[in-house]
Amino acid sequence: MTFTGVMANLTVGDLDRSRAWYAAVVGREPDESPMEGLLAWYLGEASHRVGLQVHEEPDRAGRGGVVLHTEDLAATVARLDAAGVAHDEPFDATHTQVMVMSDPDGNRVVVTAPFA
Repeated sequence: MTFTGVMANLTVGDLDRSRAWYAAVVGREPDESPMEGLLAWYLGEASHRVGLQVHEEPDRAGRGGVVLHTEDLAATVARLDAAGVAHDEPFDATHTQVMVMSDPDGNRVVVTAPFA
């Protein structure tokens, strides 16, 4: 068996609040809500194979993390600032730039990018 994609899934306590926060982070509304309590954003060119899901499950909310990659961290930070999304200051790691933030439930969201 060969896997052909991956969907990161984070559990949240309030789907409406999380929809607004993740829409600001991703830069657009979710692509779909494939079932009750679940939102999905598809990322990159592997349509419906690579993405981020947010699932409303209050008892498990805030225990996850995800790493998202962008080609331009400065532009992403500027967009997040304009949307009022709180985040840590970006820093240089060994091979990438890194910026860390937490969603309203405490899930860790890390954004990486190549060095400018």
